[in-house]
Amino acid sequence: MSGIELREVWFRYPGSKDWALRGVSLEIRQGEVLALVGPNGSGKTTILKLAGGLYRPARGEVRLWGTNIWEVNGSRRLELRRMVVYVHEKPILLRGTALDNVAFALLLRGVPREEATRRAEDLLEGSASSHLMGKGRSEMSAGEAQVVSILRAVAAGPRILLLDEPTAHLDREKRGILTDLIGRLRSEGVGMAIATHDLLLAARAADRVAIIEDGRVESVGSPSEVLDCC
Repeated sequence: MSGIELREVWFRYPGSKDWALRGVSLEIRQGEVLALVGPNGSGKTTILKLAGGLYRPARGEVRLWGTNIWEVNGSRRLELRRMVVYVHEKPILLRGTALDNVAFALLLRGVPREEATRRAEDLLEGSASSHLMGKGRSEMSAGEAQVVSILRAVAAGPRILLLDEPTAHLDREKRGILTDLIGRLRSEGVGMAIATHDLLLAARAADRVAIIEDGRVESVGSPSEVLDCC
């Protein structure tokens, strides 16, 4: 399978008696956008972190491109996890400018500094964010920091991108930038799973929508099939 598959996954946080997820089965496919919609505490973020290999399920399987990541050695697991990038709801930026942050993802993957800087510049310019290049993290608004954190994730070249409430800090203009970016990435074959309360984003950008409630997947379908009933 081309992407990530959760098979009957159960998960609970250390010290908790309650299950955060209960028997979740879900696919995140390359070249497709899946929106996870549900109330706070329903399990959306937990699903993303399990899909990215950040959490280990108590039961069930998480398969990345057909491989159960918890049944392979550490180096193979790292190799698979590098194909997936998770972007936190609250942006975490490094010291330095927006350009430094975006270029950092490329430097980590061995891209020479000059090329990394050029590619980071292209990415910022192509996303109508060139005005942010020289801004430091303390100078950015929450929405600007969110855009930079997403572009840094994109620079890493993931096959699948996991976005946690990406519009939480964005104004109308930046939402437009994000929607355009999602469309461009999908056309390039990147898969995305987006945990969101933004039903408009889910309706406009998603190929499929999964309704998450009380740690379960209640329904999955196209936006017109699923969102009309909510």
